[in-house]
Amino acid sequence: MKGLFDVSGKTVVVSGGSSGIGAMMARGFLEHGAKVFIMARRADALRVKAQELSAFGECIAIPADLSSVSEITKAVNKIQAATPTIDVLINNAGANWAEQLEQFQEAGWDKVMDINIKSIFFTIQKMLPLLSDGKPEDPARIINIASVNGLRNSGLPTYAYSASKSAVIHLTKHLSTELATNNITVNAIAPGLFASNMTKQIVDDQEQVRSALDRIPMGRLGSPSDIAGTSLFLASKGSAWMTGQTVVLDGGMTAAP
Repeated sequence: MKGLFDVSGKTVVVSGGSSGIGAMMARGFLEHGAKVFIMARRADALRVKAQELSAFGECIAIPADLSSVSEITKAVNKIQAATPTIDVLINNAGANWAEQLEQFQEAGWDKVMDINIKSIFFTIQKMLPLLSDGKPEDPARIINIASVNGLRNSGLPTYAYSASKSAVIHLTKHLSTELATNNITVNAIAPGLFASNMTKQIVDDQEQVRSALDRIPMGRLGSPSDIAGTSLFLASKGSAWMTGQTVVLDGGMTAAP
């Protein structure tokens, strides 16, 4: 059983790795001995974050607008030029759009769907040759980042976000059965409330934070170690026989009455 949760020496790709939970996961892998590629659209911010994370291990920035299949292909080619295989692909890049039903714009819907679900499917498709080195006892891993709002009604006018995150959960289950014979597991994490750029409006408003904490039985926001620990488990031998599942990481929010 020794080394069951060891990820040292693994090569990991994290999309949306320049901030928020993507950066939290990237740091967790680096601190545990993995080599990490981070991808994001804003090249300058991405390079700054990669330099910052390089204090903990080898971190390489791959700028890419993942809403475009051609950009995904270019990013994969860059990664392939740097490494023959990867062990873990974390699809974390995400976008949100809030607007009342009557005014909700097509541009907002398309932006969210392109990043939150289309990019996951095509990133997996293009990355498959790099994920080919998995073994039955230690498969290659795909970890998709969904949301608790893909499981419940958030009560917010973020219709495309909720729909896209529900799609992530279902796509995870669908792909897991197809890729199992390739020695690739596909699981998802559905995070609750973490401090990030996407949740800035909530976490910067003390009244909204208090209201949110009232609905979280464990009484706090998610921490970097919470999301890093869950992703490390899904990338380790400890989860080698687990696929098609969504781990809800929300301090009990969705279990609360």
